Amino acid sequence: MADGKWYREGLRFECTQCGNCCSGAPGYVWLSREETTKIAAFLGIERDRFTREYTRRVGFKVSLIEKRDLDCIFLKRADGLTSCKIHPVRPLQCRTWPFWTYNLRSAKVWAETAENCPGMNCGDVRDFATIEKLRTATKWSDLP
Repeated sequence: MADGKWYREGLRFECTQCGNCCSGAPGYVWLSREETTKIAAFLGIERDRFTREYTRRVGFKVSLIEKRDLDCIFLKRADGLTSCKIHPVRPLQCRTWPFWTYNLRSAKVWAETAENCPGMNCGDVRDFATIEKLRTATKWSDLP
């Protein structure tokens, strides 16, 4: 299965909490129904209220909204540090960064993405099997 994959020997990643993956150009953080329910419960509000105040519909999907400065609505910045206000229940999309299919298309794309993510190519090696589980996960229970 690893034959032909440029990252078959694994890749290094360690989150530095820089917040770069949670800010920048406009984008989408897709939410499943289960994630919407879990985040609302974590915040201690009704699911309908959470959906109304923190999400937007994009076609048939639901995404978190962004602040005016394009940071994720749940990104907190203080004293040069960042954190996620919903970290324990953050969406699958956030949990699997940077091991997204797009970023793994080639070593060149990985390197270009790493220019904006100081945690890429640092820290412990994630082996091929772990990377593939992260890349292909469709729900929290798929994660290693």
